[in-house]
Amino acid sequence: MPLHRLAEAASVLGVSDDTLRRWQTQGRFTAVDAGGRLGIDGRDLARLAVETASEGRAAPSQASVRNRLRGVVTAITRDTVMAQVELSCGPYRIVSLVSSEAVDDLGLEVGSLAWASVKSTNVALEVGP
Repeated sequence: MPLHRLAEAASVLGVSDDTLRRWQTQGRFTAVDAGGRLGIDGRDLARLAVETASEGRAAPSQASVRNRLRGVVTAITRDTVMAQVELSCGPYRIVSLVSSEAVDDLGLEVGSLAWASVKSTNVALEVGP
């Protein structure tokens, strides 16, 4: 399961590090060791992304640059040929239809971080910093 540093998770959720630490203190998720620093399990991050998006929070001041949105994978539905990948990018839910092979090649799973590049009605996925 992917683990993410709290600062990275806060950025993806569109909240401050302090807000994320406060949520941890409130019991909204359990912090884990991510290489000697506090982190969050990818599944917990995906759950928080869905929760915060449904809370109707305002979009971050910089939600996308040139139609690229960074988010956390919240669901993958696949068959032998195609896959539907859902991302929560701040308050936005992005759905991309890609090949199952692409999901495997990118190593996508619920809780993974990915970039959604939007061009017209097509959404391409990328991973990496």
